[in-house]
Amino acid sequence: KSTTTGHLIYQCGGIDKRTIEKFEKEAAELGKGSFKYAWVLDKLKAERERGITIDIALWKFETPRYYVTVIDAPGHRDFIKNM
Repeated sequence: KSTTTGHLIYQCGGIDKRTIEKFEKEAAELGKGSFKYAWVLDKLKAERERGITIDIALWKFETPRYYVTVIDAPGHRDFIKNM
């Protein structure tokens, strides 16, 4: 979910290419290059190392027609209590 949502944010112009490239480099250093879009929302070190969402994240951006607010929530049963 985080990867799809992060990719959507990028495709809609909610985050710039330079930031995605930075996430891609950092993710590759941890052996998780495919997680670059998830890192838009997964900010905690543990989330990035484990590849799962632990805490909720909020992201706001605008398109030419809409104001968008995205909320990413944990899907793993051990972290649902964090919502």
